[in-house]
Amino acid sequence: MGVIKLKNIRTFSYHGCMIEEGKIGSDYTVDLKIKTNLQKSAQTDHLADTADYVHLNKIVTEEMAIRSHLLEHVAKRINIRVLAEIETAQKTTVWVSKINPPIGGDVESVTIKMSEIRA
Repeated sequence: MGVIKLKNIRTFSYHGCMIEEGKIGSDYTVDLKIKTNLQKSAQTDHLADTADYVHLNKIVTEEMAIRSHLLEHVAKRINIRVLAEIETAQKTTVWVSKINPPIGGDVESVTIKMSEIRA
């Protein structure tokens, strides 16, 4: 077993409960970690034998482009899609951070973390 992690994927997205958040958008960062078997790809040196991180990045950016009221909702969609599209992934964990959230204080970011395990 091994881990592939994409760190600090930056997006500009339109998530949030306030109407204004859906209009003006905000900066986000996403970290994605998957547990997968890396032994075959380590032996063969073939991209087809591993989880392609280009594909993982595409999943994150596509799901972040779909407006959600809650970060939990977008994180769940990312996790479910990774497990559906990356056959070797056994567990996926995603951290979604809203940079400078509009919560009436000087807060750098707010982050949620969610995981899913292949059934």
